[in-house]
Amino acid sequence: MKSEIKQIDSPDIFCPIEQFVPVKEDDFGILLELSIGIENEDGADIFDIMLCTPKWIMSNFGTSSIIVGLHYLIVLKFNYLEIYNKLRDLFSIKGDDWDEICRKLSYYGHWEFQDYKE
Repeated sequence: MKSEIKQIDSPDIFCPIEQFVPVKEDDFGILLELSIGIENEDGADIFDIMLCTPKWIMSNFGTSSIIVGLHYLIVLKFNYLEIYNKLRDLFSIKGDDWDEICRKLSYYGHWEFQDYKE
């Protein structure tokens, strides 16, 4: 069993991510919502990852001497194809079942059910 990206959205922009053009290509931060599911099957769970540049980090966390980078993808500039290819590689995970795959995926993105308990 293997995961794949089904869709990429962002609540921070008003266009499809592949059409996004940041005001400053080397200074931006947007939240990405990745719909990830089993390869060649319907259904998906959401994994969030912050896509940002070092300049954005410095302008938002510059007064902090320590920054925890869990669930961040840091790029030097916006290049959709490079970003998509990296995300595709990171979020293409093999496992015996969906729970195992999601546990592995949650190292890269925050899983919508990460802290869920019945």
